[in-house]
Amino acid sequence: MIRTLFAAATLAALALTTTACNTVEGVGEDIKSVGRAGKRAID
Repeated sequence: MIRTLFAAATLAALALTTTACNTVEGVGEDIKSVGRAGKRAID
């Protein structure tokens, strides 16, 4: 259950952030942001 919820939240965050990034640097920042959000969700 938690994995499914985490996967859905991660995909939603990734979909939202990829539409916001316009450069390679922006993609890197977005990926870091998703990683941090995932870590907070797990902790």
